[in-house]
Amino acid sequence: MTPTERPETGKARSIGSMDAPSPNRETVRKVMQGNRGRDTKPELAVRRLVHARGLRYRVNARIEPDLRRTADLLFTRRRVVVFVDGCYWHGCPEHFRPPKSNTEFWTSKIDRNKERDGQTNDALRRRGWTVLRFWTHEPATSVAEAIETAVRKGA
Repeated sequence: MTPTERPETGKARSIGSMDAPSPNRETVRKVMQGNRGRDTKPELAVRRLVHARGLRYRVNARIEPDLRRTADLLFTRRRVVVFVDGCYWHGCPEHFRPPKSNTEFWTSKIDRNKERDGQTNDALRRRGWTVLRFWTHEPATSVAEAIETAVRKGA
């Protein structure tokens, strides 16, 4: 192998290129495993504040048995469901930037996530749930305040 070949593919790259070598499958796998599905820092901050306000909730709970969806916070008696959506995975209009590699795959994936979010909102509202969605970049204090208002209003 020459110094201008990428070790994982053996394909040549230009000598003047400052591109980093393409990540191998193991590297990508580890990065993807590091993306949490629950207990993210923004979610934990919101949960702490909501709990401090005296509200009790279920975490990462299935909302209804026949729906394959889980809520970040679930107030079953008040029928309030809360999702704290990541800017990348849910396509935040303010922060989402499409990736530079494998763009078609990721754009399609994010579009499917957004479509599923809308379907989830519609299905839950039809069943009498109050659905609250927040972006991870929103201040935790204002999110907690909105959650408390919705939950106490349902009292």
